[in-house]
Amino acid sequence: QVQLVESGGGLVQAGGSLRLSCAASGSISSINDVAWYRQAPGRQRESVALITKGGTTNYAVAVRGRFTVSRDNAKNTVYLQMDSLKSDDTAVYYCKAQVLGTRRNSRWTSYWGQGTQVTVSS
Repeated sequence: QVQLVESGGGLVQAGGSLRLSCAASGSISSINDVAWYRQAPGRQRESVALITKGGTTNYAVAVRGRFTVSRDNAKNTVYLQMDSLKSDDTAVYYCKAQVLGTRRNSRWTSYWGQGTQVTVSS
């Protein structure tokens, strides 16, 4: 079984920074793309950033230049550094990872974390 656990959320003033972590654990052979999403109250979940296994990154227009996604493959952990935070960034942040298990005949499967709350006060 595979688990994703996000951490690092909290309350921060506008203009401040937070670093989120997404740690994968369990029977993991390999992790491919990992994406960060967020969902604000009353809004649909939206993509924020993505990082491939090789380190290629992609960002939503709303966060480009302010957020940085990175990964430590040895630790099965992906980070989201969020700078210059705005009140519009307030949301629950989720990570999603494509994981290959260790069992024979395992297939790539997407897993979600439980989310971490980010609140930016203006």
